[in-house]
Amino acid sequence: MKKIILYLLFLCATPQVILAKSYQIKSEKEFKDILSKLVAGDEVIIANGNYTNWNIEIPNKGTSAKPIFIKAQENGKIVFSGDINQTLFKLTGDYIILSGITFKKCTLLKGGGLIELKNSVNCQITNCLFLENTVKTQFTPLVIVSGNGKNNKIDNCTFTANVDNQDLQVKITKESCPQNTLIEKNIFTNKQKVSWKNGNGGECVQIGQDPVLLGLQEAKTIVRENKFINCNGESEVISNKSSGNSYLKNYFENNDGELVMRGGHDCIIDGNTFKGGTGGIRINGSGHTITNNKISNIKTSIRLMYGMAKGKQEIGFYIAASNCIINNNQISNATTGILVGDSKEVDWTGKFDTVRYPSPVMQSIAPFDNKISGNTFSNTKTEQVNQ
Repeated sequence: MKKIILYLLFLCATPQVILAKSYQIKSEKEFKDILSKLVAGDEVIIANGNYTNWNIEIPNKGTSAKPIFIKAQENGKIVFSGDINQTLFKLTGDYIILSGITFKKCTLLKGGGLIELKNSVNCQITNCLFLENTVKTQFTPLVIVSGNGKNNKIDNCTFTANVDNQDLQVKITKESCPQNTLIEKNIFTNKQKVSWKNGNGGECVQIGQDPVLLGLQEAKTIVRENKFINCNGESEVISNKSSGNSYLKNYFENNDGELVMRGGHDCIIDGNTFKGGTGGIRINGSGHTITNNKISNIKTSIRLMYGMAKGKQEIGFYIAASNCIINNNQISNATTGILVGDSKEVDWTGKFDTVRYPSPVMQSIAPFDNKISGNTFSNTKTEQVNQ
């Protein structure tokens, strides 16, 4: 009897192991029916096939050891297409991995989106394809990271031939700023010039949206080891509009645009490679570090811009480049290696709202207190121009 009692006590004291479950679904309804059941370690397998215009919010919580997987039955064989007027997948939980899904020839109508990570923590979008999608409203991203989440990751995805859109956006508002987003090992290719009249809204990656009033927000995003090839959507292939971000070991080839510090401060641009195209690196703001980049066959490789205001304390539609370090960059086959003082005395009268942005309209403040040293130049007509 004592042995039986001891055995029963042992069973009661032993944590019960909950086995992970695998659900295979083939419709939006089936997915929604199992949402309340999903726990750490479970997986949802979406059956091969063609789908459109789902609206799935996933608030469930996995763990580091047991994430929740949402994946294709076979990579590339589940395809979303057609008109989209809502967000297909919205991840609002923790440790959720979405993988292997193709989004091809979707038309994003007003309010439409493909994936949003909103207030999510440690979620991941991986091995997804975004091919030939079109948006009908300017400044619409395919993938968006929003809210006050942290440690989310978008990796090993392909963005090809998407039209009139932003590919990937980290959204920053007065109330929210996602932290420590990692954008890594993605490929962005064959993006044509947007059709919008002002030529804006075609970035591959945008970190922040209001550099004038919200540029001091520190997103601490890392954009690392991505490839940008034949990306011509607009003049900013990457648009940085917040502070404390890092752009590391990315590869740029034949793009009609630049890696642009449009706003924000204290960013790191290190170890990137630029080959051909119309631009290299463009700098506004203060405290940036631009080091160890290789730039070849670009007319003007690095540009430090005039601004309407100085530093972090003044409001300006553009902030003059200041207190930046430009060191150990290798520049070849350029007309001008480093241009200090581009857009001198450019007049922005009538081009932005001076009530919303109480800024002078003239770019009259020259770059200042920048440390430029140790850069190497080959087959370059003029190494450095100061204007």
